[in-house]
Amino acid sequence: MKTCIRPFVPAALAAAVLAACGGGSDASINTKPAYLGAIKTTSYDGGSDDLLTAGLGKTGLASPLAPAYADPLKPTAAELRRTAIHTNYRAMLDMTADGGYGTLYGPNVDAQGTVTAGEGKVPGTEYIAFADDGSGRQNVTLMVQVPASFDPKKPCVITATASGSRGVYGGISTGEWGLKRGCAVAYSDKGTGGAPHDLMNDTVPLIDGTRTTAAAAGKDAAFNAGLSAAELAAFNAATPQRFAFKHAHSGQNAEKDWGKTTLQAVEFAYYVLNERFGAVDNGQRLKSLTPANTIVIASSISNGGGSAIAAAEQDTQGLITGVAVSEPAIEMPANPGVTVQRGGVAVAVTGKPLVDFTTYANLYQSCAALAPSISSSPYAAAFGAGFAAAALPIAPNRCSALVAAGLLSGGTLAAQAEESLQKLRSYGWEPESNDLHASLAAFEVAPAVAVTFANSLSRASVKDHLCGFSYAATTATGAVGPLAPAALAGMFASGNGVPPSSGVQLINNAGKFGAGRDLLSFNAAGVADWNTAGALCLRNLVTGTDPAAKKLQAGLDETRRNGNLRGKPTLIVHGRADALLPVSHTSRPYAALNSKVEGAASKLRYLEVTNAQHFDSFIGLPTVLPGYDTRYVPLHVYLNRALDAMYEHLANGKALPASQVVRTVPRGGVPGKAPAITGANVPPLAMLPVAGNAIAITAGAIAIPD
Repeated sequence: MKTCIRPFVPAALAAAVLAACGGGSDASINTKPAYLGAIKTTSYDGGSDDLLTAGLGKTGLASPLAPAYADPLKPTAAELRRTAIHTNYRAMLDMTADGGYGTLYGPNVDAQGTVTAGEGKVPGTEYIAFADDGSGRQNVTLMVQVPASFDPKKPCVITATASGSRGVYGGISTGEWGLKRGCAVAYSDKGTGGAPHDLMNDTVPLIDGTRTTAAAAGKDAAFNAGLSAAELAAFNAATPQRFAFKHAHSGQNAEKDWGKTTLQAVEFAYYVLNERFGAVDNGQRLKSLTPANTIVIASSISNGGGSAIAAAEQDTQGLITGVAVSEPAIEMPANPGVTVQRGGVAVAVTGKPLVDFTTYANLYQSCAALAPSISSSPYAAAFGAGFAAAALPIAPNRCSALVAAGLLSGGTLAAQAEESLQKLRSYGWEPESNDLHASLAAFEVAPAVAVTFANSLSRASVKDHLCGFSYAATTATGAVGPLAPAALAGMFASGNGVPPSSGVQLINNAGKFGAGRDLLSFNAAGVADWNTAGALCLRNLVTGTDPAAKKLQAGLDETRRNGNLRGKPTLIVHGRADALLPVSHTSRPYAALNSKVEGAASKLRYLEVTNAQHFDSFIGLPTVLPGYDTRYVPLHVYLNRALDAMYEHLANGKALPASQVVRTVPRGGVPGKAPAITGANVPPLAMLPVAGNAIAITAGAIAIPD
């Protein structure tokens, strides 16, 4: 029997390798994956339009004003793509020059880190298609961008799965790294997206963001809530003007497949690349580019980063060569059997899943935001003043409601707020997260995420109104009202898929004075307490034992990771101050789990960055959120450095940096007017950190220095 060993070889030699390994057989013919639908192919010249900036360039992306539509009620697919790239790029990054845009990162900063005078436009070809099982119910959007600089002799691919609940361009800021280096970029919207099903008018988005009726779209709808005609009529009669969003209401529990869809994006990339560059045998393209000769780095941020981790765990075909992710959302096993220490002290509560700690934050964060000890934190004063101006003591009422529910015991508002803050600390938030609670509460981050994930994990239909929540536009008083038609027409590009967003609000259907905006709703006693009853209902889905709780918990169990990265070299970057995805619930315990599962075969390195948090874009809002600029550095810098390090490791055999705490230096100065960032604020990764920065990861345990 002939044994064939496939070395890592350039694509130019792939045909010979394939021939030696039976390359002339049908198995080596490049075939389109069965799950892929029709593929739309568009080439961009790098001038009027391009892969990275949609023709806007570095300067256009820096503009806070989104590109205009010729007809705001009927934007074209090209216009929607341009605005989607503008919106999603800016949503991930600090776009101010003082914060690093244009000097530390950005389209004009080349792959070697050199600041150029150009606009950073990238010519190339974009391929987009649905992945589906034939039902039209999944229709996950996959996209591959192949820059004109792609070299089939040195093939590389990076994944950029969408972060949050965004659409397929949600990972564009990560994709930038690959496009600059001449790598193809494989994107997936992972079954989420910004454009809703407008139930009142029964219109749906298509793959390119344009809208049509559900009947006309049929199986080509990017998302349809799946109600029968009778169900839709009854729904609209009882709860008019509502919207269904794919992440919350697809009924698919999309998160369980985020690793799968990321792998499908990689397979799509291989198919596209071989159709372009594969050797030809009897008129047919061969699979010349394979895992044996192509570098594939799974990457992205937030739950796009979590999707990369999931894909690496599920990669039975060896499609992925390495992993480099930032602030990943990782659902740990129910009983991982790992320990986390910081400064020699054990962290008591670790490894909780996102829906758990988010529903916990949803209960306490608005009350904690009033704590005197964090009164000087970003947006703290505005948080209280905003409600006072509306003559609604919403946050104080939430504190009182928690006392009435037996969840707080403080006798004064200050005591209750400090107690809430301490509860968050005791449940796994770092002390460095304290200064973030007020702004995240004001932006309704926890309720938005909690409602979306609770629906998704429960496989709830929009008609279920889980815990009494729905989505709709509202009037100035908070009552449900119609959405401006132009807002709906452009929501593919402007929406983040997790309301409040683009004019759509989170609705409490059970308010005393009728359905209305959750934030401004009144309880049965006529008190505006930020819908404490709804928050308690969501929390019960995580901790309870009733049928609704068991349904969510069963869905959650489908999303848990196992810690086995199959020996793939992996770099995880996370900001210590992250208040959305706390490090002790995500990256820290996962690193410990991986060491427990893989033992000596583990190639994971963990990089924890001080003075960094989840939302780089918030740093770039000095007039809205003064104090972010003085306190926090952009974590994106370290994702780029992790990708650089991983590529050098895979391509040239350079060692990976050891696990470490990266000590950054805040910009300081006056809030809202911090001095410009320099390289001194964001020091490089150390190959071998000094003892005080070294992170120790042993079988089932991780020890982080203070």
